[in-house]
Amino acid sequence: MYQTFLFIHSWLRWILLVLAFIVIAKSYVGWLAGGVYKKSDNIMSASFVGIILLQLLIGAALYVFLSPITGTAFNDFGAAMKDSALRYWAVEHIFAMIVGTVIAQIGRSKSKKAETNQTKFKLQAIYYTIAILIILSRIPFGEAERLFR
Repeated sequence: MYQTFLFIHSWLRWILLVLAFIVIAKSYVGWLAGGVYKKSDNIMSASFVGIILLQLLIGAALYVFLSPITGTAFNDFGAAMKDSALRYWAVEHIFAMIVGTVIAQIGRSKSKKAETNQTKFKLQAIYYTIAILIILSRIPFGEAERLFR
């Protein structure tokens, strides 16, 4: 079960990053060029935030129930804080992902309520950029074996 969830979580990351690039790029173009916010923009935005939420849900299942790494950290949290690898998985990764998800959700909610096309695009561009930068900061890109499970 652990390997299945880990596989899905790992590959869904790439879908999320591609979608993030598309949504953020379209948001900046729409904001700066005065574009019209279309139904497709709303669908892409909802999909982006939906995949972030799905990633968080799968990650939470891994974190709380399935991961032997966090299980080890929870057995002696004090010692885990002294071990940079355990601390990364027990605190830093999950914290950044929660913060990034919350920021993306706030951006989605604010952009949906915005009255003008330019404001919708602007809010998406700003909030989604901040969210993805936080998320990117804690994806383990330096560990090649984790990139494609």
